[in-house]
Amino acid sequence: MYPPLQKLFSPGALARSALIAAAYALLVVFFAPLSYGPVQVRIAEALTLLPWLWVEAVPGLFLGCLIANLFGGFGLVDVIFGSSATLIAAVMSLLMHNKILAALPPVVVNALVVGGYLSYLTEVSFPFAAMYVGVGQAVACYALGLPLLAALERRFPGGSPVSSDGGASS
Repeated sequence: MYPPLQKLFSPGALARSALIAAAYALLVVFFAPLSYGPVQVRIAEALTLLPWLWVEAVPGLFLGCLIANLFGGFGLVDVIFGSSATLIAAVMSLLMHNKILAALPPVVVNALVVGGYLSYLTEVSFPFAAMYVGVGQAVACYALGLPLLAALERRFPGGSPVSSDGGASS
């Protein structure tokens, strides 16, 4: 069962969401050479597993990505479609039944969506653009995100307001 809206808008949840947004935007901008372009590894994408632990991470990731994409070189297309891809992937991660599966939506959604518009904007063929983005996402989500999630689970046991087991209930 999903949490009541008043829990989602509690001061603690809003603060956590804002911190996630700030951390995402800061990591993308700080690691800017790696964060933008057809070949990218966004270190901040490790945070895209946080919805599996905290539902309030969903708006935080969306806002953080939107802010970070304002600094990229791909303009409004990146701001709209990149941020939307992050929102869709975050919601899908929230609904996954285990951590390994929670890492999959950011990889697949970003490979398809971001790879699609980067292919068009940079004139790199779609299969290569999708592969480059997907590999970067896999590195961020599986090599960085899963260890981060494991550490946070130890620090904040039972942290998900969605269900007692840490992920979304079915």
